[in-house]
Amino acid sequence: MVAIKKALILTKKVELLERINFPSKAENINLAEKLIDELCEKHNVHEDHYGNILIAITEAVNNAIHHGNKLDPEKSVTLGYSVDGDKLSVLIADEGPGFDFENLPDPTEPENIEKPHGRGVFLMKALADEVQFEQNGAEVEMVFDLSKKAE
Repeated sequence: MVAIKKALILTKKVELLERINFPSKAENINLAEKLIDELCEKHNVHEDHYGNILIAITEAVNNAIHHGNKLDPEKSVTLGYSVDGDKLSVLIADEGPGFDFENLPDPTEPENIEKPHGRGVFLMKALADEVQFEQNGAEVEMVFDLSKKAE
């Protein structure tokens, strides 16, 4: 239950409307996709925002499963969200040691452009309006401004 304790650090600022925990198995990304579909329907999220939300959250969950928890099914990923007016906040936490989120290679640099990995955080930052890491990167909060037109 470490993931729940870690998730509480970010949730002190944000009261979650819904939270799920699941083992670190690649096939559990579909649980995140299901939660995204449900939250978008429940909160009438415009389809212009759906793609950004789906890609950013699935990237974060994929990173938590593969890189944070190293596909260890004994470790959990926590995914939760809250809605405050036009702001959707999504929290993802894993039980891993974290990573140096401030010194990641730029995936758009020529030497990295053809690498099959290394775009997750880049995509998250490009698609969410705000991205904040805590616990050495083992937690991420992404905020989506639903009032503005998605690009």
